[in-house]
Amino acid sequence: MEAGGLPLELWRMILGYLHLPDLGRCSLVCRAWHDLILSLDRTRWRQLCLDCIECRHPNWPNQPDVEPESWREAFKQHYLASKTWTKNAAILETSVCFSLFRRRRTRRTLSVGPGHEFHSLGSALAMASLFDRILLFPGMHEEQGEVILKVPVEIVGHGKLGEVALLASIDQQCSTMHLCNLVFMPAWFSPFMFKTTSGHVQFDNCNFENGHIQVHGPGTCQMKFCSFKNTHVFLHNVPLCVLENCEFVGSENNSVTVEGHPSSEKNWAYAYLLGLIKSSPSVLPTEDSDSLMSLDLESRDQAWSPRTCGIVIEGSQSPTSPASSSPKAGSQEAEVGSDGERVARTPDSSDGGLSPSGEDEDEDQLTYRLSYQVQGPRPVLGGSFLGPPLPGASIQLPSCLVLNSLQQELQKDREAMALASSVQGCLIRKCLFRDGKGGVFVCSYGRAKMEGNVFRNLTYAVRCIHNSKIIMLRNHIHHCRASGIFLRLEGGGLIAGNNIYHNAEAGVDIRKKSNPLILCNQIHHGLRSGIVVLGNGKGIIRNNQIFSNKEAGIYILYHGNPVVSQNHIFRGHAAGIAVNENGRGLITENVIRENQWGGVDIRRGGVPVLRSNLICFGYSDGVVVGDEGKGLIEGNTIYANKGCGVWMMSSSLPHVTSNHVSYNGLYGVAVFSQKDGSGEFPGGHGAQESFSEDGDAILWETELEKDEDPLRRPVTVALVESNSVNHNGASGLYVQSSEALHVITNVIHANGDRGITVAQSSQLTRVANNSISCNRQSGVKVEAQCKVELRGNGIYDNRGHGIITKGDSTVVIENDIIGNRGSGLQLLPMSDTKSRSP
Repeated sequence: MEAGGLPLELWRMILGYLHLPDLGRCSLVCRAWHDLILSLDRTRWRQLCLDCIECRHPNWPNQPDVEPESWREAFKQHYLASKTWTKNAAILETSVCFSLFRRRRTRRTLSVGPGHEFHSLGSALAMASLFDRILLFPGMHEEQGEVILKVPVEIVGHGKLGEVALLASIDQQCSTMHLCNLVFMPAWFSPFMFKTTSGHVQFDNCNFENGHIQVHGPGTCQMKFCSFKNTHVFLHNVPLCVLENCEFVGSENNSVTVEGHPSSEKNWAYAYLLGLIKSSPSVLPTEDSDSLMSLDLESRDQAWSPRTCGIVIEGSQSPTSPASSSPKAGSQEAEVGSDGERVARTPDSSDGGLSPSGEDEDEDQLTYRLSYQVQGPRPVLGGSFLGPPLPGASIQLPSCLVLNSLQQELQKDREAMALASSVQGCLIRKCLFRDGKGGVFVCSYGRAKMEGNVFRNLTYAVRCIHNSKIIMLRNHIHHCRASGIFLRLEGGGLIAGNNIYHNAEAGVDIRKKSNPLILCNQIHHGLRSGIVVLGNGKGIIRNNQIFSNKEAGIYILYHGNPVVSQNHIFRGHAAGIAVNENGRGLITENVIRENQWGGVDIRRGGVPVLRSNLICFGYSDGVVVGDEGKGLIEGNTIYANKGCGVWMMSSSLPHVTSNHVSYNGLYGVAVFSQKDGSGEFPGGHGAQESFSEDGDAILWETELEKDEDPLRRPVTVALVESNSVNHNGASGLYVQSSEALHVITNVIHANGDRGITVAQSSQLTRVANNSISCNRQSGVKVEAQCKVELRGNGIYDNRGHGIITKGDSTVVIENDIIGNRGSGLQLLPMSDTKSRSP
C-alpha cells in the first residue's frame, strides 16, 4: 500500500466495491491488507450484512437501532451458522470412502416453483440426495399430505422474507436439516407445521404463523432470527435447544413450553450446540459493565441507584409531635404540666438538649451520671445513625450495606455462579415475547435458561412448576396482566439481574415449596407486591432493589419461609415487608426506607426473624406488629420514621430485643393492645391488605407443613428487652394494653415526652432493670387502674418527676431515682402504690 502511494481512505473506498470472496482473498495477502480489510467494519461489512436477505439485523428484535460491536463478526456468525447444520458426525463416519466421495461431489440445487424444474416440494424431495439445496421461488407452496423428510436437505426461500410461503406438515426423520427464509403455515389437516423426534433442525430467518412446532428428545433445534405469530413451540425432554433473536407475538397459550427432564440420550448436534453456546458472547456481567439497569431518579419516583449509598433527608430536624415542643434557649423556668407534673426547661446540650448538668458541676455530682450510661445494645450500623437527622443532609451508608454488583455476588457464591454458567434443556436468548397470553412455561422437571430477553404485555412472562428449574439473567419483564415470574410445586433456579416492573400482580410469585435464588434484580412499580412468598414457598432473596410497588415490597404469608437479606426496599406505597397469615422468614441486613406504611408489618400469626436491618425515614411506623403478630425483632436500627419506631397491637407476642430506636416522630415503642380488637388506634393504622389468587380465598392451612424453627424461641408474653430507645418525639415507651407486657433492661433516653407512659394496663406490665434518663418530662408515669411493677430501674436526670403514679396496683421496688427535676416519686390522689427502697 505504501509503495502504491495511495492513502488509506482511498484504499478503503476501492475495497468497498469488492464482494465477499474477493475480500477474503485480499485479507490473506499480508498483515497490512488483513488489517485494512478489518477496518471496513462500519462500511463494507455493514453493507454486506444488511443486504443479505437471509440475515436480519444482528440486534433484532429488541434493539434494532443499536449497532453490533462488529458487523464483520455478525456476518461471519450468520454465514458459519448456515453451514454448520451439515456437521453430522454419524453420517460422515459410516464409510471413509463414501465420506471422501461425498465431500468431493458438488451439492445440487433443486428449484421449485412455476416455470422451474419442480412444481412442488414433495416432488423435489423425492429426487433429492444427501445435503442438496432445495430453492423455493416466490409464491404459495401447499402440500396436501404430510411431508416426511428421510434425507438431510436444505430448504431455502428465494427472495425477500414473506415472498415464499409453505403450507405443510413436515415430519423430520433424518439426522439434520436446515430451513431458511420461509413463511410457515399449517396445512389444512394438522396444526403441526414441523416436528422431529431425534434429528437436529436449524431455522434461520423464518416466520411461523398459527401453528405448532414440536421437538422431542434426543432431537435438538436451533432457531435464529425467526418470528412466531400465535405459534406454540413444544420442547419435550430436549437435551439442548437454542432460540436466539426470535420474536413471539400474540400467543393464545404459551409461546414456548419446555417439558420433561433433558434426555440422557443425545444426538450428534448436542456437542456442536454446546460449543456454540460457550463460544458466543454471554450476557453475564463484567466488573466494568455491571450496573442494574440504571434509573433516572427524577423520572422514576427518585429511585435509588444501586451504586448510591447516600440518603437525602427531607423535612425538619427532629420529628414533631404534640408532646415535644422545643424550649427557648437559655430558659431555666419550670412549667407545671397536667396532674401537677413539673417540667423543667433547660438549654440544649450534648445529650440532645435534655441534660440538667452544667459545666461547673463538681465531681460528686458527676459520679451518679456514670450510673445510667450502662452498656446498651451494640450499634448495628456504627455511629452514622446515632445523631439527629439534619435537613437536606446526605448520610453515607456503611460499605456493608451498599449493594453488590451481580458479578460480585456470583463470585462470592459458587452455587449461584455454577447455575449462571450451566446450560441444559432450552436456551432462550435475546428474544422478544409480547402481546400474548404466556411467555415460557417450564414444567415436569424441565430445564430452561433465559438471557437478555424482553417479556412485555403478556398475561405472565415465565411459569416454572413441578420440580422444574429456570435460570433467568438480564431479562426485562414488564406490563404483565398477572405475575411476571411464577414458581410453584418445587420450582427453583436462579433469577438474577432482571428488571421487573409495571406488572399487575407480583413481580415474582413463589408458592408450594418452590425455592429459587433471587439475586440483584430491580423489582419496581408493580400494581401489587414486588415479591410474594406463600404456601410453604421458600427462596433466597438477596441484594435486590425493590421499590415503588403499590403493595408490600415483599409479602410473606401462609407459611412462606424465605431468607431475605441485603436488599434495598424503599418508596413503596404500603409496607416494605409484610408478614401475615402465619408467614415466617429470616429477614436480615436489609435497608427498608421511605415506605408509606410500616417498614415491616407483622400480623395475623406472622412469625419472622427480623434481624440487623436499617428501617428508616418511613412515612408511618418503623415496625408494626399487628393482631396476633409474633416473631423475633433483634438488632435493628429503627430511625427517623414519622410515626412510631415499633407499634404493637392486639394479642401480639413479639420479642423486641437489642434494637436502636431513635429519632422517630412519635413513640419509640408503642403498645396499643386490646383483646376485643374494637379499640381505635391513633395514626390511621389499618390492617395489611389481604391476599387471594384470582379473587378466590384459598384454604392453604390444610396442606401446609408446620415444622419448628430453631431461630424462634417460644414467647408467651410480649417482651421488650435490651433496646436503646432515644430521642423519639413522644414517650420512649407508651403502653395502653389489656395484656401482659415485660419491659426489661432497656436504655430509654432523651425522648421528647416521658420515658415510659402506662396509660392502661389491666394485666401486669413489668418494668425491670431499665435505664430511664434525660427525658423531656417525667421518667415514668402510671395512670389510674393500671397494674405495674417497677423494679430495679435507674431513673435519672429527667426533666419532670422520677415516677408519677395514679395506679391502683403499682409496685415500686429497688429503683435508683436520682437527679430528676421534680420529685423522685409522686403519688397522686387515689393511688395504691407499694414502694420499697433498695
